[in-house]
Amino acid sequence: MNIHEYQAKALLKSYGAPVAEGVAIFSVDEAEAAAKSLPGPLYVVKSQIHAGGRGKGKFKELGPDAKGGVRLAFSIDEAKAHTKEMLGNTLVTKQTGPAGKQVNRLYIEDGADIERELYLSILVDRSVGQVAFVVSTEGGMDIEAVAHDTPEKIITVAIDPMAGVTADDLAKLNGALELSGEAAKDGETLFPILYKAFVEKDMALLEVNPLIVMKTGRLRVLDAKVSFDNNALFRHPEIVELRDLSEEDEKEIEASKHDLAYVALDGNIGCMVNGAGLAMATMDIIKLYGEEPANFLDVGGGASKEKVTAAFKIITADPAVKGILVNIFGGIMKCDVIAEGVVAAVKEVGLKVPLVVRLEGTNVDLGKKIINESGLDVIAADDLDDAAQKIVKAIRG
Repeated sequence: MNIHEYQAKALLKSYGAPVAEGVAIFSVDEAEAAAKSLPGPLYVVKSQIHAGGRGKGKFKELGPDAKGGVRLAFSIDEAKAHTKEMLGNTLVTKQTGPAGKQVNRLYIEDGADIERELYLSILVDRSVGQVAFVVSTEGGMDIEAVAHDTPEKIITVAIDPMAGVTADDLAKLNGALELSGEAAKDGETLFPILYKAFVEKDMALLEVNPLIVMKTGRLRVLDAKVSFDNNALFRHPEIVELRDLSEEDEKEIEASKHDLAYVALDGNIGCMVNGAGLAMATMDIIKLYGEEPANFLDVGGGASKEKVTAAFKIITADPAVKGILVNIFGGIMKCDVIAEGVVAAVKEVGLKVPLVVRLEGTNVDLGKKIINESGLDVIAADDLDDAAQKIVKAIRG
């Protein structure tokens, strides 16, 4: 689950991280009061969407020459003018895709005198099985570009979970970011704060880009991106309250209501599979035969008929789906349960696209019998390769 920048900063500030004063606004009428509440005279007006590259993005409605989604204002009137242009319009960035995202809220923040821009993130480094800091002196830039062009400028510091952030870790981080004086002292305070927030709130990613050294020599979190491990949200009702459903795909929202692991993609073949590994393999083989999956969907090992029915409805609700592939290897999940769910869903919502079903494993004969006697126009497949070829052939007519 992602949250907005202003929410992430409020969370980090509650742990003691240095952030600028700022106010979130939801209407043009709030802009003047928000700016007046800040020290000024420099204000930063920031679009709040769940996507990076906001500053370099463009608003669909304003033309290619308009300013991006993060703007400087040197007066309250200028902050109000930016607000009028940005709020309610569609911002397109590298991460939103061509459709862009509508800006429904802005963050007006006090400006800062920047001396240097640095990059810092915390994530789970699966290569070592530990939480790790990833830092670079090349802040304020696309970190993927830095990794590609100058990988030596990215330093990873893994943290021993038993020891936490040690003095040696702090020395490595300060050294990697080339911090000295007051900035180094701030780093010794800030890095453990960020690590504590990451661990206690079950974050999946904490990214500060940029982390700045101001002309005063002090550190400040200038931008913050935070996402959380969905599997741990039951422990954090206060985090769940920050969820902005307008930033999420409607199909993914519906899937979350039924505890389905679903991610919308850009392809045309809907997939319903049990098990994340098998789901990935199914997506790969669809691509191998020249088409694209419309989704990742793992119904899980213990799905009920109702859960399978809900999953099928979500797939069929996607207008981009031109065919559906159901690929089940029954272990804990029984093939007859899948079959009953598919039949129930088709009878309720209808079937307007080709459907290929491959069943194997527990109660496979019963599952096939349910499908065969349902009267549905279903294409049976013997194995995964056969299923992929058949669904690709079917949608190509």
